[in-house]
Amino acid sequence: MYIPLRYVLEIAYNGTNYHGWQMQSNNVTVQEVLEKELEKILKIRTPVMGCGRTDAGVHAIQFFLHFDYNLKLPERFVFRLNQMLPKDIAVRQAFEVNDQFHSRFSATYRTYIYKTTAIKNPFTENQTLFVYNKPSVKLMNEGCEELLKHKDFASFCKRGGDNKTTICDLMEAKWSEGDGLFEFRVKSNRFLRNMVRALVGTLLEVGYGNISIDDLQKIIGNRERSSAGKSVSAAGLYLFEIGYNWDEFKV
Repeated sequence: MYIPLRYVLEIAYNGTNYHGWQMQSNNVTVQEVLEKELEKILKIRTPVMGCGRTDAGVHAIQFFLHFDYNLKLPERFVFRLNQMLPKDIAVRQAFEVNDQFHSRFSATYRTYIYKTTAIKNPFTENQTLFVYNKPSVKLMNEGCEELLKHKDFASFCKRGGDNKTTICDLMEAKWSEGDGLFEFRVKSNRFLRNMVRALVGTLLEVGYGNISIDDLQKIIGNRERSSAGKSVSAAGLYLFEIGYNWDEFKV
């Protein structure tokens, strides 16, 4: 009886040159590039399933994908795949899991970070959002405390998405400052389409004093995307960490 083996790849990528993760007909994506090189090594077309869908220009410090293949992986598989992939995509590791694992649906949480700076730096172009005025981290963290009191984030969801619900279990939301950077870290069991970029845009307005905490409460309550702040650029957004109960899946 034919029983395919299921493998997981952990990768990282700079999303500047890609139109997101997921395969598209008219744009170059990370999935397309990776599948082409994977086919060359495995000698068979091998579709992969990613842990999520990053938008055009979004980066991933940690990203997991899985695929089925009925043989053991070739020798020095990770090394060889890295040699074939462009410099902006890196494979960290490859390992086998049982067939109950699904890179998207088995995830228990995801963490994103967003990098902002008020210091213009030509070497971080497309990797950090440059803002002309320094926001108040104290005010933005007060906004984060308010966000953590809520579950429905419809006001921060791009219309036209395939979300069946706008309920999210937000586990962490916090701004930190250091070395000229303002970094937003947010962790949840799930995220809505464009949610993190909308949250950052809104919290920056809180940091500038344009949106009060009372205003933020009303924005969350009315569940209208148009009432929240603008979505910021994809350049500063990174998928940072994906959580799994690996003991259930690794073989």
